[in-house]
This record gives sequence, C-alpha cells and structure tokens, in this order.
Amino acid sequence: MTTQDIPMNDVLLDYVRRHSLREHPAQSALREATRLHPNAGMQISPEQGQLMQLLIKLMGARRTIEVGVFTGYSALAVALALPDDGQILACDISDEFTRIGRPFWEQAGVAHKIDLRLAPALDTLNACLEAGEAGTYDFAFIDADKENYDAYYERCLTLLRPGGLLVFDNMLWGGLVAHEAEDDATRALQDLNNKLHGDKRVDLSLLTIADGVTLAYKCP
Repeated sequence: MTTQDIPMNDVLLDYVRRHSLREHPAQSALREATRLHPNAGMQISPEQGQLMQLLIKLMGARRTIEVGVFTGYSALAVALALPDDGQILACDISDEFTRIGRPFWEQAGVAHKIDLRLAPALDTLNACLEAGEAGTYDFAFIDADKENYDAYYERCLTLLRPGGLLVFDNMLWGGLVAHEAEDDATRALQDLNNKLHGDKRVDLSLLTIADGVTLAYKCP
C-alpha cells in the first residue's frame, strides 16, 4: 500500500493511454492538429477529457459551460459525452484558435451541441445570469486566464444547479502554487485554492492528474 501517487514517466503514461484511453478519431486528429501549435501546452491531456466524459455521463448532464476553448479538444470531448439534445456554452475570445477545432466538431457530428460565444467570458456569463439562467446548468469547465478564475467560479457556481459540478484545470500550475508566488497567475490560483478549501458551498477534491484538476460539487 502506497501513501503517494506513483511517479509518472513516458513509459507509464503510454501504458495508461493504451489501456484506458478511448478517443474518437476526431479527437485524435484534433490533438495531432494542435500538437505543433505554438501554444500547444494550453491543451488539456486526453486523460482529462476522458475523465470529464465519464463525469458527464455519470451525472446525466445536458447543459454545460466551458470557459476557455483553445482549439476545442475539451469541448469536443464533452460534446461527445452529451446526449444529442445536450448543449455546451463555449466561451472564448479567439477566433484564430477556435477555428482550428470547428472542422473536427463537424467531423464528429457534434457541432450542433457547441454554442461558441466569441466574447469575454465574464460578459457571456453575466448575460446568462441577467437572462435568468441561474441554477439551470449541470456542469462547468474552467480553463482560461488564471487571474479571472475566481470571477468565473462565482458566476459558474450561480449558474449551476444544486448537485452540479465545476471542474478547474491547472490548479497545481506546474507546482508553483506550493511556493511563494512571483506572478499574478500563481497568486490567483493560490488564493482560489485557499478559498475553495474553506468554501462550504461546495465539496471538492484536488486531483494530481496532469497539471492539477479540482472537482467542486455544488452542495444542495
């Protein structure tokens, strides 16, 4: 019995992917199309995508939010797990990045599930709240500018129904959160980690997969 996570290396990661990962061909193709992008490090790992797919199916989610789309791999993963009448409110500001993923959404037959809003995410989320959509979403994934994570959290939490789930990416930030912050992004993540730990509105688990993934369940 071990009290620590098994150290991950390329050999073990390859084993995990060969024995767990079940990617749709469009996911594999989009991941490859993103691999050589100058900002490829912004893309989630396929293991994260598969975890979110499992969570979506377990909770029977139909209405979801994504803050930070990049080239669209995470949106594609979630869309594939949603029922045919499911919907993702996908928030991003970059037409250049999101344009890469759109053909793969079409290829997978899920483009109709993804409502892409090219505008500052806070504007989109605020508009949803003003439209009376509080408590009507099942799931939210936050993976955008770290300085606004807390603002995204508060709005998404309000938009989620009781029993809804928030997923945050990059919550370990390459290990920097465990040290004195030297930049605004690290400081923002540290502050949010501290806030979530004491926030009685949610139950949570900070997972050590990829760059740190926090699951926050909105308490009834």
